[in-house]
This record gives sequence, structure tokens and C-alpha cells, in this order.
Amino acid sequence: MCLKDITRAQMHGYPERLQPKVMLRKTECLVTLGRLQEAGQTIRDLESNFAAKPTLAAAQFQILQRNLCRLKRKVQEKGNLTETYTTTVTKTFEDMDLREENEQISSASSSVSLCIDPLKGRYLIATKDILPGELLVKEDAFVSVLNPGEMPPGLHHGLENKWDTRITNGDLYCHRCLKHTLATVPCDGCSYAKYCSNECMQQAWDLYHQIECSLGGLLLTLGIFCHIALRSTLLARFEDASKVIRKLYSEISNKDMCSPESENLVQILNYDLGEEGERHGKTVKIPVPGCDINGKYENNYNAVFNLLAHTENHSPEYKFLCALSVSALCRQLEAADSKKPETAAPPALYSELNIWGVAMLKHMLQLQCNAQAITTIQETALSGSKENNVCNSRQIRLATGIFPVVSLLNHSCSPNTSVSFSSTVATIRASQQIGKGQEILHCYGPHYSRMGVADRQQKLRSQYFFDCGCPACQKEKHRAVARPRWEAFCCNQCGALLQGGDILSCGSMSCTESVSRDHLTSQLQDLQQQVGIAQELLRSGKLEQAVQLLLECRHDAESFLSAEHSMVGEIEDSLAQTYAALGDWQKSATHLQKSLRVVEVRHGPSSVEVGHELFKLAQLFFNGFAIPEALNTVERAEKVLMVHYGPCNDEIQELQKMKSCLLNSPPIPLGPSL
Repeated sequence: MCLKDITRAQMHGYPERLQPKVMLRKTECLVTLGRLQEAGQTIRDLESNFAAKPTLAAAQFQILQRNLCRLKRKVQEKGNLTETYTTTVTKTFEDMDLREENEQISSASSSVSLCIDPLKGRYLIATKDILPGELLVKEDAFVSVLNPGEMPPGLHHGLENKWDTRITNGDLYCHRCLKHTLATVPCDGCSYAKYCSNECMQQAWDLYHQIECSLGGLLLTLGIFCHIALRSTLLARFEDASKVIRKLYSEISNKDMCSPESENLVQILNYDLGEEGERHGKTVKIPVPGCDINGKYENNYNAVFNLLAHTENHSPEYKFLCALSVSALCRQLEAADSKKPETAAPPALYSELNIWGVAMLKHMLQLQCNAQAITTIQETALSGSKENNVCNSRQIRLATGIFPVVSLLNHSCSPNTSVSFSSTVATIRASQQIGKGQEILHCYGPHYSRMGVADRQQKLRSQYFFDCGCPACQKEKHRAVARPRWEAFCCNQCGALLQGGDILSCGSMSCTESVSRDHLTSQLQDLQQQVGIAQELLRSGKLEQAVQLLLECRHDAESFLSAEHSMVGEIEDSLAQTYAALGDWQKSATHLQKSLRVVEVRHGPSSVEVGHELFKLAQLFFNGFAIPEALNTVERAEKVLMVHYGPCNDEIQELQKMKSCLLNSPPIPLGPSL
């Protein structure tokens, strides 16, 4: 990246007097990368340029000579080594590749098979026993659009706020491949799209951005679903647009043009609508929508086109807004086309704009049920930290994409898979053992450990239009009134769990304590408010005040909340953060271990949430030089995170570096351990 920045600087008129400085920097990069021949040539070029035009003062010349001598020695030393740096960077993402790809489903393992059912539609099952951590799907998004990030508050109130310069995701990630990038390459035609390299910029331009470029402001206004719908149709042009147009004509002639789900799922589908639809005079039957004439399901526009739109389930208001958005977009495309010179060849989109408008509308209706959030872990420095290595991490929605193969997975509130992302690639692994013939299940968002059954059912019904009947929902529906332990209240007198409805009674036979649920709920809300104040003190660097208030909150919580209540875990986690910011690793680790116990109860000992907590705990032990505890925690964290992410995850890489450092560290004097 540094070399590309240097090249761009030189292309755009970098000052002649500063050329020696940038050439030295280029040589440093080439030496570090092991590109020794290029480094030597750059040194020779620099020496010949200076001999031809000696423009430096005597003092600057001496500095330049010293740097050149140093770089020459580096080149010579590296040249004498039997193994260069480049051989150490070749092994990356090996495990991410599917060992044996599925012949029926692209981007899927041979361990799964595609099935169809008139009631639940398409779904995947295991063709053999699958172990935890096994890679099942590795799919690049058919289309993805970077989320623009939150609009800074007050942006529209006053002209002075138009020049807000705060950083958003749009400034930090490539708009095509979603790679994290500090030195972005902006589009020459607009002020919004930015890329990680000239290559990415050119690819985006060729595929879609030459049409999107003039629509940036409108697309931001209409929203990300409209943007994805447009980009999907633009990408369809590269998959034999004539076939797509013929199918769209056929769809328009059908009253339910956006409702493939209203038809019999095992009908005869003729995807090609042409000569390939027949072989030897016989109609080719495709029992699974989205498959080609050979019965293969691939990551292509045919698969995207056959995703369910659920048109009859959307409200009239929502369908009207979608249609209005597409109409506005089509009118803008028409206006842009009329401004093009007559000699310019019109893209296929313009010549069939009415047809492509229908496709965009269909895609907008599909997205509510089929759009996939592409997430990443974002780390932020903790304010007030005396050490520079204390960070908070949170999962953020980086982009929205369409993954045709991932969309085949049905939902469960207690899934047997885990999904992660690397740039635009979604990876699905088994999170537990899956027996042969069992269905492969994915969580659409509402998870049993994060939401109650009523809230989950309402969320799934309103967004995905189905009533969930997974084992977790069935179990909770037939369960007694008792809340899960992470929501339970305890008796103020004896500490036993309280049970009941509006009036809670102590579960201990020897205690007669009872209390109103409304009273305890009000007490919990007051506690949450105090914890929020303490967390704000922590963020603003007022650490001693934060510790004092959090300790008071913990004392209050012990009087009416169960030891595994989620609020108790939040208080302990906040105390761990505060002590870490103060540099007291021992106290921080003690509180984080208590928080970890709450997370284990709520999410399970093998959950990804526990893996993240163990990673934080390993960091604390590492920083506190508690070597045995650190090594033990690193192993536990690796074991859990490996199942969900595989070996190339950033946290796993960091854990392995910690382990290597701990194993190679010299013995230290005995002292109190954490």
C-alpha cells in the first residue's frame, strides 16, 4: 500500500526537491518486502539523479549519504540470507478453502445437500456426520453495498455543519471489496466512492460504478436496499442479459410477477426460455428454483432472481415506497442517458429500462427477507487508559449483501452453525456436532440467548413472515413462568431465586418473603441508569469516580438480582475495563472472570461470546505477566474461537502470538500471581 501511495504521489506532481525523501522511503519498503533487486535499482536511480542534479545543501547531502549506505548494507545482508521475507507470507487462509466442493451447490462443502419441501421451501441437510468447526459454506457475495455509516447529528441544522469531517465507514473501507484501508483511492468522478487500490476502482467502474457515479446523492437518499437492487441488475448484464430480459417479460405477463412462492415449488421451470430449455425434444425439469438446467445451484443472477419476494405479505405502504423509489431511480437513469453523447454506446440497462425497473422492484421486495448483514469487529481505544493497549471491541454492520447459498439455510433460534465474514466472503461453520440427515440451521438474528420467545416470534413474523417452531421456541412455550437465570431476581433475605408472576415468592421453603415484580423492575431500571452514568465516567477518563459508582452498583445488585443476571455481568465487565484502564491487571482479571461466568450461563460454554470473553481475559493475564494463567486461557480461547472462525481469524492470530511470546519468555522472579 505504501508503494502504491508513493507511485500515485509521483504521478500527481510530487515536488522535485522532496524526491530523494520519497525514493528513500520506497527503498525501505522494497527491502522490507524482500524485493532486493528493485531496491538496489532504486538506490542506483537515486544516486544517478543526484549526480545529474545536485540540489541538496551540504548537511542534507550528508544525511542522504548516510541513509544510502545504511540501505545498501541492508540489501547486502538480506541478499546473503538463504531465505527471504517473501517466503514467510505465502501461507494465508489455507483452512478457508473448502476441502471438497459440492457438485450440486457452488461454494458449499460436499458434506451438505440441497432439498426442497412444499411447506418450508429449500433447505440444506448434512450428508454425513459433521464435527464442530467444520467448514460448510464459503461464499462471496453476489452483490454487496457498504453501509454509509450514521449521519452525524445535526448535519442538516445550519450551513456550518455541511462541512462535518468526522470519519465514517465510507472513509475506512473499500467500497468494492470491503477491505479496511487507511489510504483510500477516491473515484475521479464523485466524492463518495473510495477504494483500496486502482485495481478495485477500475473493477467497480467496469461492473457498476460508471452508472452509479452520477447517482450517489440519490442512492444515499433512497437507502441501501435501493442501491443493492440497482447494483444487482447492473451485475446481471454480465450473465447474458437477453435471457434475463426474456424471463422478465415472462414474469411481467404473470399477475404475480414477484411471487414465485405462490406457485407450486415443484413446477417445471424453464430458466433459459429458449433453445436450451429442451433437449432431444423433451422438456428439462428443474425441481428446485434457482438451479440451472443441470440441477446445479450457483452463486449467480438466476439464483438471486429466484429468492422469495413474499409480495403478498408486504404491506401496501411498503410496496408503494419501493415502487416510488425505483421510479425515481429510473427517471434519474433516463436523465443521465439523455446527457450522454450520441456516439457513446448505451449500456444494455438503458435500452430496456422498463424491464430492468421491474427487476429492481422485485429485488427490493426480496431484500427484507434475504439481505445479509456483513459484520466486522471494530476496536476503539478506551478513554483514560494509562496503558495504550486497552481496547473495547464491538460488532458493527459494515455492509449489506446477497448470498444466494447462505439464503438456503433456514432459521433456528438455537442454530447449529456460526457465520463470520472476511471482506465480502461469508464463512459458515458447524458450531456443534451435526448428525447425518439433520438440517443445517442458521440464526436470522433473534437468538434464544438474547431475546425472549415472545419477542423472537414477533420479530420473525414481522420481518420474515413465519412462525418459528424450532426446539428452543417449543421448549420456552411449554416452560413454567420462571425466567431464565440471566433475568432472575433473588430474595433479599436468603438469596434464593424468586418465582411467580406479578407477585414473586421466595423459592426457599424456610423463607416467606414476597415482592411485586413491578417494584423489582423499577429497581432494576434505576440500577441500569446508574451503571450508564458510571460507563460514561469511564469513557470520559474519570476512572476513580467510575470505580466508586460501579462498586456501589454491584452492592445494590447483590440485594435483588441473581448472581448470573446479565446486569451483574455488565457491572463486572465495566469494573474489569476500569481497572484495566488504571493498569491494575489483577483486579481487572478477577472481575472479568465473574463476568465470564454470567456469559457462560447465558450463551453456553462453547459459544462465540465466551470465546471473545476468554480472549479479553487472556490479554489481561498476558499484560499482568501471569504466565500459567495466560497460557491456560489462551488455549481455552483458541479452542472455542477455532470452531466459529477457523485459524485465520485476527483474534486467533493474536492468541498464537501471545502463546509464542509466553513460551519463549525468560523466567521471572516468583511473586503474587493473578
